[in-house]
Amino acid sequence: MKSLLKYKGIHPGIVLERELEKRSLKKRPFALSIGESAQSINNITNGKRKIPVALALKIEKELQLEEGSIVILQSYYDIKLEKDKMKETPKLSVLRRSLFWDTDIDRIDWNRQHKAVIKRVFERGNDDERNETIRFYGKRKVEAALKSTTTQPMKLHKKL
Repeated sequence: MKSLLKYKGIHPGIVLERELEKRSLKKRPFALSIGESAQSINNITNGKRKIPVALALKIEKELQLEEGSIVILQSYYDIKLEKDKMKETPKLSVLRRSLFWDTDIDRIDWNRQHKAVIKRVFERGNDDERNETIRFYGKRKVEAALKSTTTQPMKLHKKL
């Protein structure tokens, strides 16, 4: 169980995929061995589907994992998703999407990328956008970011 906790916050399907690879098990035969469709196992390992408790118990039994380990991983992943939804963002109605032309504005990690965001807004933004940035981050954080010369380039997700 403790070894699985290092995967806390990762979709349990990814952990399942690694476990199957480690044991040299193919998804289709594994799915059939637990009475599940290959498509549902594939969707789970691709992170497109949650693992319900009943299925998690079957997987744990077949792979001889500690009971509840997959369920706990699913819970940690669900918690991560909820926390991500709750993250505060600047008022996106004030910031123009064109300011972040090279990325999907909905996927920016506003806290982790604060220096790059602040510099971008202060280089290319208008007064309303600058004021919103100051409101969101606070005057001290904005001043510190603008004085910083070690800002890494924005590593944001491009639109797919």
